[in-house]
Parts: sequence; structure tokens; C-alpha cells
Amino acid sequence: MSGRRATLRGLVGAVALGLAFVSAAPGARASPDAAWAALRAGGHVLIVRHAQTVPGIGDPPGFRIDDCATQRNLSEAGRAQSRAMGERLAAAGVKIDDVLSSAWCRCLDTARLAFGRATPYEPLNSFFDNRATEPRQTAALRERIRGWSGRGTLALVTHQVNITALTGEVPAMGEAVVLAPGGAAGFTVVGRVAF
Repeated sequence: MSGRRATLRGLVGAVALGLAFVSAAPGARASPDAAWAALRAGGHVLIVRHAQTVPGIGDPPGFRIDDCATQRNLSEAGRAQSRAMGERLAAAGVKIDDVLSSAWCRCLDTARLAFGRATPYEPLNSFFDNRATEPRQTAALRERIRGWSGRGTLALVTHQVNITALTGEVPAMGEAVVLAPGGAAGFTVVGRVAF
């Protein structure tokens, strides 16, 4: 038994050391300053996880995409966070050219409160309950980002599962990942910004 404990302790230590190395690796994650500079320069993509919601995960059973009352929606804090997002971006001189959103109400509300507008875009819809659609949606989103050539910023409002599938990043509610379009992968991650 003591041999197993020693092996387990060794394994735990090795994992902890590996995690410490990855988190400390230079350039592992760009600074928020680089992300803000990219946004001010224009020509980038801001992919936002919807703002804070009422407690819960996913949506209630039987929810309908066309009925906000059946979904998990923004909390009052999330509504304030969305407004603050738009104000902070405007104060930083970030020009938003286009706004696409998941059709879920918490995403549309985040976009409308932050940017004053939103166009539903199916590849941003949550696939939390149906992972079978993830490859198609992620590929379509990657191509949309790769093709972005606006002078300002393309804002995309979506869900954590979509952002993680696309970028490997796991943003908090109301946090965003800044992407530079182009390259073989369709984009590079510049950094993250929180609101």
C-alpha cells in the first residue's frame, strides 16, 4: 500500500510541476495589454462569452429558442456587466463594425446591451446539449473569422462551449478572447479581456 501511495504522490507531484511549468512558460498567454492594443488597432475579432446569468448550467428542460422565459437569462449583474462592456470598449477607442450573436436570449441581450445591436448567427448557437453539431459549427465560425477584413472589430457573442471548442480558452461569463484573423488555423489568439 505504501508503494502505491508513493507512486500516487509522485504522479501528483509530476502533474503539479507540469502545470506550474505550463502556466509559467513565457508567452504562454499574451497580456491583456496586447489584447486591448489589438482591439484599438482594429481588424481583429472579439469573441465574448455572454455576461453573468441567473444561477444554473445550460437551460431548463424543454426550453425553446424563441421564448426567453424558458431559458436561463442574464441576471441584473449580467445586464450591468453588458452595459459596462460596451462603455469600456467605447472609452478605449475600440470601433465595433459588426455584431453577430447566438440566438439564445442571454447572448442577444449581452450583445444588445453592450453594442446596441445583434444579428443572430447559427454557428454561434450553443451545442451544450448536442455535441454532434460542434464540428460543423466550429468550422463555419473559423472560416467567418479567417475571412474578417473589416477596419474595426467583429464582435461575436456566444457560449463557453463554443469558445473552448474553437480556441481552447475557457473564459468566464462576460470575458472575451481577442483573435487575429488569418493563418492556417484561421486565427491566432492575441489574449483575453475581462469586463
